[in-house]
Amino acid sequence: MFKRNWKRLGIIAGLSLSLIAAGCSSDDSSSKDSGEGDSSVGEGQEINLAYVNWDTEIASTNVIGKVLEDLGYDVTLTGLDNAIMWEAVATGEADAMVAAWLPGTHGSQFEEYGDQMEQLGPNLEGAKIGLVVPSYMDVNSIADLTDEADMKITGIEPGAGVVAASQRTLEEYDNLADWEVVTSSSGAMATALGEAIENEEEIIVTGWSPHWKFQKYDLKYLEDPNGTFGDAETIETMVRKGLKEDMPEAYQVLDNFNWTTADLEAVMLDITEGMDEEEAAAKWIEENPDKVAEWTKGIE
Repeated sequence: MFKRNWKRLGIIAGLSLSLIAAGCSSDDSSSKDSGEGDSSVGEGQEINLAYVNWDTEIASTNVIGKVLEDLGYDVTLTGLDNAIMWEAVATGEADAMVAAWLPGTHGSQFEEYGDQMEQLGPNLEGAKIGLVVPSYMDVNSIADLTDEADMKITGIEPGAGVVAASQRTLEEYDNLADWEVVTSSSGAMATALGEAIENEEEIIVTGWSPHWKFQKYDLKYLEDPNGTFGDAETIETMVRKGLKEDMPEAYQVLDNFNWTTADLEAVMLDITEGMDEEEAAAKWIEENPDKVAEWTKGIE
C-alpha cells in the first residue's frame, strides 16, 4: 500500500524562483491500495513534476505521476505558469516536466532554458495550435475571415504561446487589421465555446490539440496560408540535470513515456466530464497495462 501525497504548490517569482506549498491533501481516504503492479523501487524518494495548467498537461502529468507513485515514489505535482515551469526544471526546483510544446509554442522558453536541462524527446507527436471554429461555420481559412464572431478571437491566458501566435496572426493578415484577441483562461474559453455551440452561434477560439474539445464537439482548424501558427509540434519531456544519476528508474520511466493523441484526449474528456484528475489517470492506466509496461520495462 502506498500513501498518496499529491501536493498542489503555489509559485512566486521575484529576483529568484521560490516554490512554496499552497496545500497538501488531508483526506484520509487518499491513502489506498494502488493495486497490482505496486513496487518499492522509489520508496523514500521524492520527485516533483512541474506542469503548465492546461488540460493536456494536467492529464499527462497525472498519468505519469500515478505510474511513478505506483513504483513507490513520493510524487508532487506543481502547476505553474509557462516560464516558471521551465525555470523550475532548469534550476532543479522541479525534477521534470512532460509538458514542453516544441518547437513553436514554448520556443522562447526553450531558447532561454533548454541548455540548462536534459531533453528526453517527444512523448506525443502531432500536436498542433491554431484558430478553431465549429464545423457549422461557413469559413475554412484565416484569410477568408471578414466580420465573423464580432471580429473577436476568444483566447486563453495572456502568456500562452497560442495567444502570442494569434496576436501575430492579426498583424500578418491584412483582413484581420481590426480584429482583437480577447484573453481569459483555458476554462473560460472552453465554456464560451460550449455555449456558442449549444446556441449554434459563431465563435473563433485559440485552439490546440490534443484537447478534449475535439472529442466532444465537431470542430475544425482554419487553414493558415501565412503559416503564423507554424507546423505540427511535439510535446516533449524535459528533466533537470543529474536526475539520471539521482533517480535512474524514474528517469527511465520519463524517458520511455510515449502515447497518442487518442490516449491523452480520453483522459482529458473524463476529467472535463467530472471525473477526479487522479481517478481519470488511474482509470487510463488500468485500461492500458501494455503501454504502461513499456514505460516501466525492466524495473522491478
